[in-house]
Amino acid sequence: AENAYRAGKITGEQLKALGINIDLAPVLDVNSNPNNPVIGVRSYSSNPNMVAKFGIKMMKGLQSAGVMPVVKHFPGHGDTAVDSHLGLPIIDKDYNQLLECELIPFIQAIEEGVPCIMSSHILFSKLDSQGHPATMSKSILTDLLRNTLGFKGIIMTDCMEMGAIKDNYGTAYGAVEAIKAGAQIVCISHTSELVKEA
Repeated sequence: AENAYRAGKITGEQLKALGINIDLAPVLDVNSNPNNPVIGVRSYSSNPNMVAKFGIKMMKGLQSAGVMPVVKHFPGHGDTAVDSHLGLPIIDKDYNQLLECELIPFIQAIEEGVPCIMSSHILFSKLDSQGHPATMSKSILTDLLRNTLGFKGIIMTDCMEMGAIKDNYGTAYGAVEAIKAGAQIVCISHTSELVKEA
């Protein structure tokens, strides 16, 4: 865990030297699905408490260098078999099931004062009755993250050009819905026309 802190501190120092004051890391997803095509080695572990321990150390290392960490991908991207860059993953776990695994690292990070959390483009069918992925879901970003878990920091979306959003809802529509759901920073990473449209 101390190496995770050192990695965060070194990364933060290098970023700061380049004039960068934010890092879209660490990943707090639990690698609980061996068929997951996108998280894999990006996760610290298949054990949620290990993910929390290492992720929080990395977070604090970044902060020690004056760089803001953004933990991701809330409420958890580990138990998916679809890459959200390409398609829309669906997880049918309910709140109590998520509390047993996926939410553990995020809850601990909130308790440790994490300043920013990135949402996932995953449809949690038992958390959102409207059929919206977490990024566009008021029940997940506002009701769960803000009100139930007590997060007071910044909510940022993952890139709205990823296939899960762009191909199923449209980037501009998704951006508006994300703001309505409670997101404060919307990422549109590549295409200026989509930024203007949003």
